[in-house]
Amino acid sequence: MTHPDNTDVAAVLKAAQDNLWLHFTRHGAYAGGEVPTIVRGEGAYIYDIHGKRYLDGLAGLFVVQAGHGRSELAEAAAKQAQELAFFPLWSYAHPKAAELAQRLAALTPGDLNRVFFTTGGGEAVETAWKLAKQYYKAVGKPGKHKVISRQIAYHGTPQGALSITGIPAFKLPFEPLVPGSVRVPNTNYYRADEISGVPGMTPEQYGRWAADRVARAIEMEGPDSVAAVFVEPVQNAGGCFPPPPGYFQRLREICDTYDVLLVSDEVICAFGRLGTMFGGQKFDYVPDIITCAKGLTSGYSPIGAMIAKEELFEPFKRDGVMFPHGYTFGGHPVSAAVALANLDIFEGEDLLGHVTRNEPVFRATLERLLDLPIVGDVRGSGYFWGIELVKDKTTKATFDEGESERLLRGFLSHALFEAGLYCRADDRGDPVIQLAPPLICGPKEFDEIESILRSVLTEAWNRL
Repeated sequence: MTHPDNTDVAAVLKAAQDNLWLHFTRHGAYAGGEVPTIVRGEGAYIYDIHGKRYLDGLAGLFVVQAGHGRSELAEAAAKQAQELAFFPLWSYAHPKAAELAQRLAALTPGDLNRVFFTTGGGEAVETAWKLAKQYYKAVGKPGKHKVISRQIAYHGTPQGALSITGIPAFKLPFEPLVPGSVRVPNTNYYRADEISGVPGMTPEQYGRWAADRVARAIEMEGPDSVAAVFVEPVQNAGGCFPPPPGYFQRLREICDTYDVLLVSDEVICAFGRLGTMFGGQKFDYVPDIITCAKGLTSGYSPIGAMIAKEELFEPFKRDGVMFPHGYTFGGHPVSAAVALANLDIFEGEDLLGHVTRNEPVFRATLERLLDLPIVGDVRGSGYFWGIELVKDKTTKATFDEGESERLLRGFLSHALFEAGLYCRADDRGDPVIQLAPPLICGPKEFDEIESILRSVLTEAWNRL
């Protein structure tokens, strides 16, 4: 069964159509039809309200690390709800939040020991920027308030986080936004020639060039005005841009030189997505702040966190000083209990080792698609991959806006789902397909993903 016997399918679908406001959704696409409705998950698969099965190629939304249907996570939530369903972290603690903070501090690199809980990733990013501003005021550098982030990077939807986000179409309806955000080039090596204007760079040369654009931006804005640099270990928007060799080491040097905080936005990349507990560990750098969420509970209950190095907490130890910021449900007891149980699964099942061992297999499986004329690039890390689609492999010519609309929304999104694969077809930047399956997946699921993609992409090319 895909849902309880007493489920009124027609009533659920009508409620979804008439009353539910979906996120990032063009509701006109469902006019006269039905909203796809998922009712159950098991392992790496999800089932819709009609009983059809799909491979979850996006782990929900880069979230369900341990897979669907884990009874131990549901049981941890139920047990905690019976004991203490809710209490805020406003001047009081509760055991699960304290235990989770300690456990996270032990897992982070360096001395990132202070954990501020939120309910999601955008709130964690918002918290990090607010901390950076107040911290510099507290240490006598009140002018340092600006942030630098990368082009087409996504950092969340709250007003501050949206300001840091580098996707103009997402920002335009809500302007004016919080001032002080500055953009620099991203690390898309596939298009390094056109981004840099310098043809033929090696990955190492492009990494140095891209990192040095951050230094130039700090100098142009004035070091006394810049508080932080926000970067993802592997940039999501645009289709999984991994850092070129040496990029983060140079970025760390730049931030130290100009007394600028390096914020590693790991809302997607933390908790095993890249094969390490935190993304910075994959690429050998230690940030000043980590923002995280998603995989911390494998999605079984909402939670996020900003994790800061001890130095940033020092001003707040003084009598009469506080960080006037918080969320009602930040560090919720049930969510904290689920996160602890989720981390137990990571250790007990060696999910990090599983991802690390299978990363080359996943890469090689996806790279088989490079024989298709529509596939220009396959890139990523761990269980986080992007496939860039092109009109011409030789010139790397991309699709114009109208072509991209017809390709992605007019065909691919629906066709992939109909073929049994839930993933993302996206054009924030150049057209890509993104894949981030649950961390429990292996060669069997990789082959299924490749087979569905091959069939649908072949049809897409024939339609062009």
